[in-house]
Amino acid sequence: MVLPPLLSHPAPPLPVTPWAHLLSCHAWPRPFCVPSNGPTRSASQLGPYAPGNARLFPICVFANFGPAPTGHGPAPPAHRDLTKLRPYPPDPGPAPRPACFPRLCTRRNRKGGCCAGQLDAMGLPEERGRSGGGGGGGGSGAREEAGARSRGRRWSPPPEVSRSAHVPSLQRYRGLHQRSVEEPQEFWGDIAKEFYWKTPCPGPFLQYNFDVTKGKIFIEWMKGATTNICYNVLDRIVHEKKLGDKVAFYWEGNEPEETTQITYRALLVQVCQFSNVLRKQGIRKGDRVAIYMPMILELVVAMLACARLGALHSIVFAGFSAESLFERILDSSCSLLITTDAFYRGEKLVNLKELADEALEKCREKGFPVICCIVVKHLGREELGTGDSPSQSPPVKRPCRDIQISWNQGVDFWWHELMKEAGDECEPEWCDAEDPLFILYTSGSTGKPKGVVHTVGGYMLYVATTFKYVFDFHAEDVFWCTADIGWITGHSYVTYGPLANGATSVLFEGIPTYPDVSRLWSIVDKYKVTKFYTAPTAIRLLMKFGDEPVTKHSRASLQVLGTVGEPINPEAWLWYHQVVGAQRCPIVDTFWQTETGGHMLTPLPGATPMKPGSATFPFFGVAPAILNESGEELEGEAEGYLVFKQPWPGIMRTVYGNHERFETTYFKKFPGYYVTGDGCRRDQDGYYWITGRIDDMLNVSGHLLSTAEVESALVEHEAVAEAAVVSHPHPVKGECLYCFVTLCDGHTFSPTLTEELKKQIREKIGPIATPDYIQNAPGLPKTRSGKIMRRVLRKIAQNDHDLGDTSTVADPSVICQLFSHRCLTIQ
Repeated sequence: MVLPPLLSHPAPPLPVTPWAHLLSCHAWPRPFCVPSNGPTRSASQLGPYAPGNARLFPICVFANFGPAPTGHGPAPPAHRDLTKLRPYPPDPGPAPRPACFPRLCTRRNRKGGCCAGQLDAMGLPEERGRSGGGGGGGGSGAREEAGARSRGRRWSPPPEVSRSAHVPSLQRYRGLHQRSVEEPQEFWGDIAKEFYWKTPCPGPFLQYNFDVTKGKIFIEWMKGATTNICYNVLDRIVHEKKLGDKVAFYWEGNEPEETTQITYRALLVQVCQFSNVLRKQGIRKGDRVAIYMPMILELVVAMLACARLGALHSIVFAGFSAESLFERILDSSCSLLITTDAFYRGEKLVNLKELADEALEKCREKGFPVICCIVVKHLGREELGTGDSPSQSPPVKRPCRDIQISWNQGVDFWWHELMKEAGDECEPEWCDAEDPLFILYTSGSTGKPKGVVHTVGGYMLYVATTFKYVFDFHAEDVFWCTADIGWITGHSYVTYGPLANGATSVLFEGIPTYPDVSRLWSIVDKYKVTKFYTAPTAIRLLMKFGDEPVTKHSRASLQVLGTVGEPINPEAWLWYHQVVGAQRCPIVDTFWQTETGGHMLTPLPGATPMKPGSATFPFFGVAPAILNESGEELEGEAEGYLVFKQPWPGIMRTVYGNHERFETTYFKKFPGYYVTGDGCRRDQDGYYWITGRIDDMLNVSGHLLSTAEVESALVEHEAVAEAAVVSHPHPVKGECLYCFVTLCDGHTFSPTLTEELKKQIREKIGPIATPDYIQNAPGLPKTRSGKIMRRVLRKIAQNDHDLGDTSTVADPSVICQLFSHRCLTIQ
């Protein structure tokens, strides 16, 4: 795929402010003063931001980092002394603050995507190759100072990345982005030429209405053009690109010995066979098919077979309960279910067929019987003798022969038996570009999941383009996104995006800590992974075990690191940068949502100077704006509601079966704009900083606080691994803060620690933010993707046991534990 040509007169590049001027912050919603053990400045240097003034603004510290760990030497301590870093020259003075909003915060988006902030780990040219890193100890002061330094830096793309990048400079990016926004038909029309269209677009390339006051909300890209996304990601790659023998996926099972691979040609054959199976079962264009499977190759085959027939797949994460599966089947009226007998997740055995049976029984009770359930024999694969097949997962090394698989005659069918009778050729169903491709359920503010609908043509263009340019994909890359396909990240950047580019990817069934905590880095070395995309939750988890599990592996193949799904705090970013990436890999921290289909605000590795924690700039076709409460667009430095002014190809088209909810959720508050639900700040250089969900705000004695800023202050303490803050009713202040803290290994919750945390928040933010309650939380209620369920935490804080739907909680036992350890509160 080739981007459209640059404008003949590209816009001038953004000014690259010297790093000494960078005063933006990563995890602090409101900037902070350096602690007493850090660098100090005179009042004349601080100017209006001196501590004696009414407003508190940041002092940023700049530093070079030391040597990355190399070789297989002794394990460094889990917490290095990050205070021994050489400062940059003194800052000539702070930049002015925006006047419209008093606070900054950086909690970013929900599951589908988070704030982007790729930091080029190579740094400025004069920084590269310098040493640093290893020493001991590093207490709370060290972590605070390290956080200040990381937030104060700006990183230029290393020349070696820019030289080979698809977009090699900021000037080129700006020209392309300008054209994509001003001439979307020409821009995306040129990209569309790289794909196969059975018939071209007969009318307007783009039509839409974002204004609820002017009628029904709709978005139409290339309506009337016909194509098939399965054809484009398989047939086109095999026959037109001549990449049939290229590996599409390396599959790594739960056990390290469970491995196989599948080429594009073999994958195409499998998909055609299963498409014929589905057709024989009566599946036609427009039907809905539920898929409830672990991360095995058959999951990819099943979703692509649905796409080949024009049927909508509705994938339900295999960690969800029977109740969740039932709700999703019922809501979208799925006529067929595809599942698995059972699988291991680490040491845990999951009888998936039993859960599927329970869900189908609930469907029958509601008068909606599912007529067919196709079951993959995954744990029983060894009995089938299919381990040597290059197109199927190998037999598991730890089969559980005692597992009982119930069977419903006439409804249940074995996958392998149906495939034996299926032909290996299947003509694709040609679909309109605006035909629905899939339904994916995401959390709603009411607790009832909503079915996000994405369509064929626009989604295909957008995920293919974002994958290529955000990860700077090249033909020789081995890409690994650790997300489950049950989430939008897996849809876009495990399946459709990589396959549309002819990429080789890793598909991983296991977990990061099994059989040991070095599993991820062992896989990186095994398959020579070059681009690695994971969640900050996994990074923070692995940090607890120190550097040695990482540094004992080479990781020499890595070129780009990425994060997705939630905020990454400064210490985690530094560890990811220094230890995992050995200070040579750019970090791409992407902001997007299930609803957007792909990356929205994101750096490009070879073009964008990075600021830690900033979402940097919009991707091609994305036109962001910041609005105040009155719906007025704010120019220059500003803070307010993040909205998008015009559609991009990957935007969702509706909520399945409830278009009114779609309009109310995303367009009603500010007619004429897509409302993300996130707050945002734009700094003096035009960089965007996501400040958290708008509804994660609370009012304490008339002062508006973001829960994100308090969480950021808490995790700066050396004892705190993770924190979540919610509001609690207060008889005098209206609302107060109730904090849940998860401690790092080796630390004990105590009254002394509670006072230390309160003191730290007072110093970092101010007395008004001092929490009334801090509760020890060995675990937090999260979805399987790592999203903290603050709705549940608010109920716990108020001792309200009416929790609503908790079927998506990964570990329900955490809720009982938190209730039993509640703080004694007053109403």
